[in-house]
Amino acid sequence: MALKTEHMVLNMGPQHPSTHGVLRLEVELEGELIMKVTPHIGYLHRCFEKHCEAMTYPQVIPYTDRLDYLASMNNNFGYVVTMERFLGIQVPERVEYIRVIMAELNRIASHLVALGTYGVDIGAFTPFLFCFADREKILTLFEITCGARLLYNYMWIGGLSHDIHPDFIRLTKEFLTSFKPSIIQLNNLLSYNKIFVERTANVGILPVTTAINYGITGPNLRGSGIKYDLRRDDPYSIYDRFDFDIPVGQGLQGTVGDCWDRYWVRVREMEESVKIIEQALATFPASGDVQSAIPKRIKPPAGSIYGRVENPKGELGFFIVSDGTTNPYRIKVRGPSFVNLEVLGELCKGHLVADVIAILGSIDIVLGEVDR
Repeated sequence: MALKTEHMVLNMGPQHPSTHGVLRLEVELEGELIMKVTPHIGYLHRCFEKHCEAMTYPQVIPYTDRLDYLASMNNNFGYVVTMERFLGIQVPERVEYIRVIMAELNRIASHLVALGTYGVDIGAFTPFLFCFADREKILTLFEITCGARLLYNYMWIGGLSHDIHPDFIRLTKEFLTSFKPSIIQLNNLLSYNKIFVERTANVGILPVTTAINYGITGPNLRGSGIKYDLRRDDPYSIYDRFDFDIPVGQGLQGTVGDCWDRYWVRVREMEESVKIIEQALATFPASGDVQSAIPKRIKPPAGSIYGRVENPKGELGFFIVSDGTTNPYRIKVRGPSFVNLEVLGELCKGHLVADVIAILGSIDIVLGEVDR
């Protein structure tokens, strides 16, 4: 006869160093075996969607910076391309190229934080230092462009707040040259490290059907083997001009869709972002006014629109409702971190309590867009 024991409920966070922000996980355990995980969110609630109703359309842009604050350029990009479709604005070629370059640089910077902190979660500190050293170089490029290192308010409806610095292209090429060996170094340090592989391979497996049913997007979906990327499947801006691959999970130890696959997709995506930036720099327009298409007054017609872009963490969508005034009647944001977090309970079930950290880190969330 099996011995019946009471389940223990363990709270992880919101102060826990490995919960990646102010997130509380209610973990129900039988011994060390996970029976159920319930995420409790809302500790960072800043009323983004409600604030937008009191702002004009351009004033919303700094608020988008604060969603996934590790990918603020990408957040700006998603909002402004949606508004430009709404208003029927065609931006200059130079603006399109600069936006793509900035978005891909920010994708690399976001993934560097994801990979570096993931190493720390598992117990490897050295890769974190290398990742952040490379990220600092990208933030320096952003700083010389718009004066900010985290929250940019750089992409405006119809254009940009500033043109690029005279040295920007040279410095970006220098960064790309130095960064390529860094990816190899990261692989040597972490990707095939025996302890790292044992902690991540065949852990937190996300089957394709589960991923689709939960609306998972981005590297987490591609880690399960689905080759889906909005830059290719629903192109926006000028992404259709560039040649790049869509990395998917390989199944290092036979099972596709585990923690290691989600990690590995991000490593490969940095390589693809480098390719895109190099192609953009090679055909970069020599001149152009980055503010020539910015309207003096933004007042879209009554109606609604949904726009989406491929952010580092998945599909970022903006549903914007206009009542014909200068302020949005309603803005609803689809934050990929919010959606991706929902599958955590499914991934953790049946694993040991120590695996919660490995699984949560592999999802790569930022609480700014889990904010509800």
